[in-house]
Amino acid sequence: MFLTRFRMNTARPGARRLLSSPQVLHAAVMASFPGLLPTDAPAPDGPRVLWRLDQNARAEVLLYVVSPDKPDLTHLVEQAGWPAAATDAQTPGWQTRPYAPFLDRLAAGQQWAFRLTANPVHDIRRKADEPRKRTAHLTPVHQMAWLLERQERGGFQVVEKPHSKRLLPDGTTLKDHEHSGDRYELTAGDRRDLSFAKSRRGERRGSRVTLVTVTFDGRLEVTDPAAMRRVLTQGIGRAKAYGCGLLTLAPLTGTG
Repeated sequence: MFLTRFRMNTARPGARRLLSSPQVLHAAVMASFPGLLPTDAPAPDGPRVLWRLDQNARAEVLLYVVSPDKPDLTHLVEQAGWPAAATDAQTPGWQTRPYAPFLDRLAAGQQWAFRLTANPVHDIRRKADEPRKRTAHLTPVHQMAWLLERQERGGFQVVEKPHSKRLLPDGTTLKDHEHSGDRYELTAGDRRDLSFAKSRRGERRGSRVTLVTVTFDGRLEVTDPAAMRRVLTQGIGRAKAYGCGLLTLAPLTGTG
């Protein structure tokens, strides 16, 4: 497994084109693997190619990729990077590191800062005799509940705040109050309502895809290292082809 980071040059037309459509960017990411054919599908329970965009500032947009194979992002550098700078062997335009050593060091009880961009959805129906319809969670409280429902299966638990740092009364849960995410070291923000055409080879016009994404930031504790590794290499939730599902961990800072 490999973890890759690539910084987009947002001043370039190629970068703007990639950033305008998750489908176009997904195709560009998948083209980074010489041995992967467009028709290849990931094994149901195996590692897969996951990606995520982090926009830390207007001119700082980072693409993260987790993949079973080492990628070649030369085409992305040419379209959306700094090609002249990349001619220096010391700065090829992206950074790739082996991921397995980090995954192998995961242990129960470790605490990490985390980030996840996801597509939190649920199935609903208004009447008992009508089919269920997949619908996005739109409020932060329901989006956070969606993630908390998946933490046990994912091998982690979101850390709760000390009582002294909570603004709401002790014992308040997500179901009790609209703003009760105050109980957890967790935020849900950067909501994006995406709509784009899903075209296939040979088609001029494809079906329209609409989805809601949200970025979670918080602090978690590893409870099951094996399950945590599966989450980090297989992703969480739906819409993985459109930049959702990749959870990354980072050392905690400012916890003293």
